[in-house]
Amino acid sequence: MSGVKKLKVLIIDDEYFIREGLRTIIDWNKYGFEICGDTDNGKDGLEIVRQLMPDLIIVDIKMPVMDGF
Repeated sequence: MSGVKKLKVLIIDDEYFIREGLRTIIDWNKYGFEICGDTDNGKDGLEIVRQLMPDLIIVDIKMPVMDGF
């Protein structure tokens, strides 16, 4: 996928091992994606969304501070 702009992925989950697992278990590069960031709560995630404008957001529903809805 060289020369092609990669799609940005943001991971929002309060479980560290889930975030790390999603980073490593999927070969994002192979599918034209790159991880642009991650965070452990919805409030921070919303701010990151506004700043980075990711193409794909993977969000946990039940989290502290602000849920995934």
